[in-house]
Amino acid sequence: MLDPEAKLFLEAVKAAGRPDVSTLTPPEARQLYKETRGAVTPEPPEVSELDNIAAPGPHGPIPLRYYRPAGVDKREPIPVLVFYHGGGWVIGDLDTHDVVCRSLANEARCAVVSVDYRMGPEDKFPAAVDDAYAAAHWVAGEAKSLRIDPTRLAVGGDSAGGNLAAVVCLMARGKRKDGDETAPKIGYQLLIYPATDMHMATGSHQRYAKDHLLTRDSMDWFQQQYLNGSADRDDWRASPLRAKSLAGLPPAYLLVAGHDPLRDEGEAYAVALKQAGVPVVFREFPGQIHGFVVLGKVVPQATQAIAEMGTALKLAFGQG
Repeated sequence: MLDPEAKLFLEAVKAAGRPDVSTLTPPEARQLYKETRGAVTPEPPEVSELDNIAAPGPHGPIPLRYYRPAGVDKREPIPVLVFYHGGGWVIGDLDTHDVVCRSLANEARCAVVSVDYRMGPEDKFPAAVDDAYAAAHWVAGEAKSLRIDPTRLAVGGDSAGGNLAAVVCLMARGKRKDGDETAPKIGYQLLIYPATDMHMATGSHQRYAKDHLLTRDSMDWFQQQYLNGSADRDDWRASPLRAKSLAGLPPAYLLVAGHDPLRDEGEAYAVALKQAGVPVVFREFPGQIHGFVVLGKVVPQATQAIAEMGTALKLAFGQG
């Protein structure tokens, strides 16, 4: 059964005549996403520090936003979460996910570094992947200046960002196997309704193809903007569920929403991780819709989800 608040929200979206993203140009979709954030986003909680910085990337500087939680010593090396925002690899930015990053920083008592990676269609796959990895690599190497503990490094993200977090873990594992001692030693992955298989062949993709925030038409549109062609769907850097092995990856917290086209592929990734010997906490919010974690002003369970994720991170960081 659909969560009552989520149902009211979907009804309000429909009544407002909000167009499906698939009917828009990428600039129009980005603008619409930004314009609608205010109505659904809670007030930003206070943090002790917020700084817009940048990391060197494969094609120029990568904008980052650094958060330090309220109530921690300014000089103390604290754990860090490198966060990748959602938005189908096309929309979203540092501002659209500002409140989520602030909240996770305070709940987990860790620094958060939010990454403004390149997106399609201007920068096709694997540009976002390359930036995502470069940012995590840079954060791990800048532990002293960022006042973080590189031995307690997590990556995470929602939707497309969850996809990137999963892929960064696979990349870091591969680089370490190849002898790259500078590869980030990622200790945890926080995957929030992640996209894990670009083939979209699961039952949940059929069940929730219409009348939700994320529709089948919008998923097709996002892929068209991000991927170079259908062959990219088989690449594990786009579809981490198709990686040859998931063994040796960091422990994971994987959250899915019950009324979400991505629900089944999220669960499939959790199962595959477990089968590969990776410790996994799998959490389903059965009545929720895709994207609910950033809807805290209208969907109260978003606050509960962020609190639970904060607890999971604290435990992973040895602070529980």
